Amino acid sequence: MTRTRPVATIKDVAALAGCSATTVSHVLNDAPGTRVKNSTREKVRAAARELAYSPNLLARGVRQHRTNTLGLVSDAVGTTPHAVRIILGAQHAATEAGYLLMSMNAGLNADLASREIKSLLDRRVDGILYAADYHRLVDLPPNLEGIPALLINSRSVDRRVTSVAPDELGGALAAVRELTANGHRRVGYLTEVSDIPATKLRMDGYRRALKEAHIRFNPDMVAHQSSNTPGGNRAAAALLDRPHRPTALFCFNDRMAMGAYQAAAQRGLHIPRDLSIVGFDNQENIADALQPPLTTAELPHYDMGYWGVNTLLDMINKPGGVSTAEHTVLPCPLIRRASVGPPPGSAPVGAVAGTELPAPTRPDDRELASSGGGSSSLDPTGLRYP
Repeated sequence: MTRTRPVATIKDVAALAGCSATTVSHVLNDAPGTRVKNSTREKVRAAARELAYSPNLLARGVRQHRTNTLGLVSDAVGTTPHAVRIILGAQHAATEAGYLLMSMNAGLNADLASREIKSLLDRRVDGILYAADYHRLVDLPPNLEGIPALLINSRSVDRRVTSVAPDELGGALAAVRELTANGHRRVGYLTEVSDIPATKLRMDGYRRALKEAHIRFNPDMVAHQSSNTPGGNRAAAALLDRPHRPTALFCFNDRMAMGAYQAAAQRGLHIPRDLSIVGFDNQENIADALQPPLTTAELPHYDMGYWGVNTLLDMINKPGGVSTAEHTVLPCPLIRRASVGPPPGSAPVGAVAGTELPAPTRPDDRELASSGGGSSSLDPTGLRYP
């Protein structure tokens, strides 16, 4: 019969190392300001390894009023292929900080989200992240107020909670700049019909890029459809069947870009020889799988999750509690592939496929990409920009 090895205690480690339990605690917790000889530190660590000693994190948490756990409640993030990278980024940041991340998926059920938050609070998590699968405004569950909390890929309607979202405007600006830099003057836009932040901000980026290139905005070069592949096909068809069709298309997302590819093929147009296309999202199994591979602006899902955990931990550890809520946007870098070329009959401008460009500069020439996030003054769109 196999005997179960008894669980070692801190006193067992102290006895084997020939020191006090307090010294063991100082060594294994890397307590600052303690004077312990290097030889004693080595004995303590060797004894802990030999006895397979593991500190009692629950007891430590009681003493420090911490559990070293965070909660993440999401709508459909856990079931959305590209947005799931929010969870991955959050997990990596939590692990690096020595925290455990407890993730729950509520779908779009507000009552379920409130119950999940209550369950996490009952387990004394140190803070909660609330993530959305797409950038939108959210009404906070009432039980999320008054605790360290942070919103990812969203913003609270009352703006009372710190949040992070993609730089939709900057990503669109970079995407359309790529087309105008290659010589295109007739740039169409296939956009979404829903009233969400990305719809307005990406349109603002499109119009700003045209203005920069001294191209007059023409509403007839914009087609509104549902943001899926059939919608992209219909929107592209409406523009490509015009007498003076666009030589390039900027698409609200990669699924609409896929529909634009279909519409181009149905009309015998070759990409990028006859038509250049840029998407948005950098959605896996679409952007890199299309032929030719799609140039697109990448949503920073992983970065938002990673940034969110680190910022939440800063809030938790800040003396005096949580500071004033701020909204931060993270860059949407342009991923260059092979769907952009010069207009038909023009000489190539010379862009290398397969490279990543930083987010564009703002009108005041400050570099967004070099800031690493953060918050500053309000942009005219109402969002904060570095």
